[in-house]
Amino acid sequence: MELNTKRGNLLIQWLIGAGDLVVLNLLFLVVSHELSEYNTDTVTGYLKEILLLFNFCYFFALYFFPIRLHESVVFIDKIVQRAIFLVTFHIFLFSSCLVFLNIGNALTSFIVIFYITSVIIFPMWRTLVRIILKIYRRRGHDLKRIIIIGAGKNGMELYRVMKNELAYGFIVMGFFDDNAALKKVLPNYLGNTGEVNDYVSRHGIDEIYCTLPGTQDEKILKLLNFAEKNMVRFYIVPEFYRNVKKSLVMEVMESIPLLSVRREPLQAAYNRALKRSFDIVFSIIVLITIYPLLYIILGILIKIGSPGPVLFRQKRTGLYGQEFECYKFRTMKVNSEADITQAVKDDPRKTTLGDFLRKTNLDEFPQFLNVLYGDMSVVGPRPHMLKHTEEYSALIDKYMVRHLVKPGVTGWAQVTGYRGETKTLEQMAGRVKRDVWYIENWSFFLDLKIIIVTIFNMFKGERNAY
Repeated sequence: MELNTKRGNLLIQWLIGAGDLVVLNLLFLVVSHELSEYNTDTVTGYLKEILLLFNFCYFFALYFFPIRLHESVVFIDKIVQRAIFLVTFHIFLFSSCLVFLNIGNALTSFIVIFYITSVIIFPMWRTLVRIILKIYRRRGHDLKRIIIIGAGKNGMELYRVMKNELAYGFIVMGFFDDNAALKKVLPNYLGNTGEVNDYVSRHGIDEIYCTLPGTQDEKILKLLNFAEKNMVRFYIVPEFYRNVKKSLVMEVMESIPLLSVRREPLQAAYNRALKRSFDIVFSIIVLITIYPLLYIILGILIKIGSPGPVLFRQKRTGLYGQEFECYKFRTMKVNSEADITQAVKDDPRKTTLGDFLRKTNLDEFPQFLNVLYGDMSVVGPRPHMLKHTEEYSALIDKYMVRHLVKPGVTGWAQVTGYRGETKTLEQMAGRVKRDVWYIENWSFFLDLKIIIVTIFNMFKGERNAY
């Protein structure tokens, strides 16, 4: 017999928590066993007491980083991020307790090795659990029974999203709408809004999604009050969503709700400091290790290939639309169209070496100087030449939004198929859409993911890089 959905979700959370403990305790025992010949006599001598403290610290850490794997929509990078944060905080608490008990010094090597192992294994475990849960839901289990009130454009789009991806955990029972003519159009028309209360009570509905227009606020309020009394979660899809198709962020000024058109994680001072610190460290490492060797070798080859400077300098658009001088290894013969004409396939201006540099991203390495100077970031929307900024800002509504953060040496658009020449306005719009998504969904781990994919693409070669 299928479990009640509300209890089922709670049970899933408990099972995930139990699985976490099994994984962490097994790692603990494996590491302590492997290091038993060194300095872990304290572990073997007080194993029960230390394990008890270890598990207690996990439950305390779980309070600050609760389990979210069961939620409808969870991105993989967020799963990995939360798993690493949980492990880090857990080990920090555990280590602090050991220091307080005057046994921390004896377990230093054990803690370091256990932490490194956990940071690798635990996120993999959490990701596996999420994949298993999605498969479980696609097979028709752990689904929330929901109804949609209002079969207009917003209601139909919501239905399409929920119906197309069962892994979100929804089963749409049908629509309620006061337009009786829809009964002949919709395959699952359930009745008018006056019949909602009776249907919900008889069929054990878990959630109600209301897409009625704001002019029907009296109906909405009655439905909301009914849902509250019957402990059914009630969600409202704003009427203006049909014109503003994006996620909105709710803020509150005293008791007045405010909707912001986008979430910007890099508005937080902590996130900006984290990103800038990483930029400085990463760029310095590149500039003192790889860059000098590249500059010498490529500089000689560039000079042999055609007369002109080793580095190409070009004015590009940066943070908040400010201009800056962007550096690249020169990949073209010196020409008068460099600042106005984009490189294309089989461009006669390109040198033979330049073609190779573009396909492998090696031409971008001097931009780590821009990163160190603070004009750019390692990851961000790619900076465009001034002419492109002028042209596309007049044609694409969200184009200038991409300048709310520093431009990057690599970016989300570039690792998702939008690197190189943009032949059509639709291609540029697709690139801008991904740049805006990056701004709204930034995380440190997303930056790391983009860097790893970029490095992989460097060795594979970029097909669209001209």
